[in-house]
Amino acid sequence: MELLNKLLNEPIHKIREDYPGVVLYLQDIDLDLSNPDQSINELLGALSTDDFDDLGLDASNVREHILATLQTEQQPSGFLVQSVTILGGHNKSGNPENVSVTLRSGTVTSIVGPTGSGKSRLLADIEWMAQNDTPTGRIILVNDEKPDISLRFSLEHKLVAQLSQNMNFVMDVSVLEFIALHAESRNIAQPEQIAAEVLRQANLLAGEPFDGETAVTALSGGQSRALMIADTAFLSLSPVVLIDEIENAGIDRKKALSLLVRNDKIVLIATHDPILALMAERRLVIKNGGINCILKTSEAEIKNLEVLQDLDNKFLSYRNRLRNGEQLDSTL
Repeated sequence: MELLNKLLNEPIHKIREDYPGVVLYLQDIDLDLSNPDQSINELLGALSTDDFDDLGLDASNVREHILATLQTEQQPSGFLVQSVTILGGHNKSGNPENVSVTLRSGTVTSIVGPTGSGKSRLLADIEWMAQNDTPTGRIILVNDEKPDISLRFSLEHKLVAQLSQNMNFVMDVSVLEFIALHAESRNIAQPEQIAAEVLRQANLLAGEPFDGETAVTALSGGQSRALMIADTAFLSLSPVVLIDEIENAGIDRKKALSLLVRNDKIVLIATHDPILALMAERRLVIKNGGINCILKTSEAEIKNLEVLQDLDNKFLSYRNRLRNGEQLDSTL
């Protein structure tokens, strides 16, 4: 506690040097660290009640989380996340969700709902392993138990890896160098071999093939997403993978989900695309900030999915013909 009190009054630039994990936590909750001479206590003291509501925390929560970050030890080697359970809290009106849903490794669950309905809040609750300490009042269990504090605030072992439609590389390295660097950072033996496999899998997902010598900054949007999905499947330690709005990502969506499931990931898809939604075994329907219902994909929906995929394939063929300079003169 003495260390915490000292830390809370240190300037941010000093904390950044001595306790970079604390700074990463502060960045994760979107605090403004632009003034390097400001202390954490000064930073928290300048926030209004509305600011804390936006964070979903209060000053005491933040201080508790900082203490936990200081105390965090590395997650034990061999720790395996087999399931994540969401115990319902309440929606924006305060009405109880009355749900309990368990997500298991090797499964796909979609999250659907209007824009602003609360999909991102649900995902944040899962990522932070909420313990009735977020605006929704939800509780997240890992392997049917409340997670140890060292797991909740571990920076090395994030529960969720996020793959979104907007991805940009800034490193000036080749594709194989990028993957090998990631593999080496995970202390994986023979990083060159795993890099070659990640590249091979990425090319199975991408609409346009690319080789290992291609600069990552030269990849197209679809190629970038294909690379990151394959990289996440093989190299990410995060057991939960969130795929956020990749309807127009230019990748083979079915193969992408199959690859992640094959590597025992718990896959969540936040989407408005009926094809992606129905590819999941079930879907969580979000309304007014809460889980309104949980629907299992029915046999009739699976048949409709086949029809939708056929239509989608036809649309893709027309798009490719236009890209190649052909005309669509015949009746579609």
